[in-house]
Amino acid sequence: MKFVVAVIKPSRLEEVRIALSAIGVAGLTATEVKGFGRQKGQTEIYRGAEYSINMVPKVRLEVAVADDIAPRVVEVIQQAARTGAIGDGKIFVLELQEAVRVRTNEHGDMAL
Repeated sequence: MKFVVAVIKPSRLEEVRIALSAIGVAGLTATEVKGFGRQKGQTEIYRGAEYSINMVPKVRLEVAVADDIAPRVVEVIQQAARTGAIGDGKIFVLELQEAVRVRTNEHGDMAL
């Protein structure tokens, strides 16, 4: 199993969710986060004064998937989240040792 973690622009969340559902991903977790990378924050003007915001709002997606579908999940997230502008995000793929469905006690791929 793989654990796919993606950090994307909040405006792309719905497109990514729809695209993942279309390939059979049963669920995901989305969390509002803040961070910075190459964007180095942004500047905004509020009441005529310019302010520098060091942390940019993002959405962190977490998806647990079977090994065979993981490359497709990464591809779909990348395609749906891409705007072509700096700050589109990052995707990380980690080994997932175990998954357990609390209600039924199913383990491994069956728990996904």
